[in-house]
Amino acid sequence: MKITAILRGKSINTIYSVAPQATVYEALELMAEKNIGAVLVIENGRLAGIFSERDYARKVVLQSRASRDTTVREVMTANLITIAPDQRIEDAMRLMSEKHIRHLPVLDEGQLVGIISINDVVSAIIRDQKARIDSLESYITGSY
Repeated sequence: MKITAILRGKSINTIYSVAPQATVYEALELMAEKNIGAVLVIENGRLAGIFSERDYARKVVLQSRASRDTTVREVMTANLITIAPDQRIEDAMRLMSEKHIRHLPVLDEGQLVGIISINDVVSAIIRDQKARIDSLESYITGSY
């Protein structure tokens, strides 16, 4: 299964983002409103980074910074790991596991087309396995 299948299967494939000059507080407000764990940081129409709950905990709270006075640029993760839509879901699982990340921006020839989370990947794998099990059960019982 490919990453495109995850993007197609998402009920909402909206990309939520903030500008690098937004405050951490503004980013957190958006994340709370949309019930998401990370937002992409877009500058001049290009992906500049990602800001996640982990960034907030480690780079704001633990460093005693103020959310209203700290810009996203100061604490975002800029060295992004991305994936292409034609890559396999197994590639996403491997990347997320090896790099200890929960979100992967999806770039198609350098253009941002979406973002997937570990939850999206696990859900897609479960759906795929269920479909295979159902197919095998139908084959075994002769009801296909």
